[in-house]
Amino acid sequence: MTAAPEAPTPKAPALDAPGAQEGTVRALVGREIARLQRGYLADRPEAVAALARLRRGAGRDAAAVPDLWGLIDLEPLYDDPRLRMDAAETAVYTAMTLWSLHQQSRSSGMHRPGTELGAAVRRLMPPGEIDEPVRKRFVRAGTSATLPVLAVRLREIVLLLRGKDIALDYALLAEQLYRWQQPGGPDRVRRSWGRAFHAHRTTPDENSDGAAVTDQKDAS
Repeated sequence: MTAAPEAPTPKAPALDAPGAQEGTVRALVGREIARLQRGYLADRPEAVAALARLRRGAGRDAAAVPDLWGLIDLEPLYDDPRLRMDAAETAVYTAMTLWSLHQQSRSSGMHRPGTELGAAVRRLMPPGEIDEPVRKRFVRAGTSATLPVLAVRLREIVLLLRGKDIALDYALLAEQLYRWQQPGGPDRVRRSWGRAFHAHRTTPDENSDGAAVTDQKDAS
């Protein structure tokens, strides 16, 4: 009797495969920001101090800001052997420092799940109109050649969003910043931002803090 052939062993997803372990980065940032945001809005001294430290790193290389070391629980990253550790740490620190800048002096949470960058930028514009200076900033961010350049250009956009109390999904942004550092990643992220920008419709029904009735999800 001939033995049945063994089923092939499933291959582990490649490090650079779309979606490979990005969820670890997204979940970590979502949890850490939720914790700090609650504390900041409750005016807890430790959270206020943590945001002040994070803001000093906004738009900068986290490795060049030793004061950030140990501020964020990165243990889940080290528990995931398939992550590119340098890329994951950079994505986490970049997203969280940008959020801390966005949250400064705001009385409501500036991290809001479901609001992608493209949709948030579109909310900066009047209904049915294109604000050309804002559009150009968005395009400059999307055409950044490196992540450090992108971080600086995102900082400019975040300051505009803060001025209008328009929230952003920073956990999703962190995932996209991780993806950006993979082969083909920048193109995937640009497409997602572009779709979110074009799909969103700013209406008078939006709340004063920029929250729309329907948030644009990640279109990738």
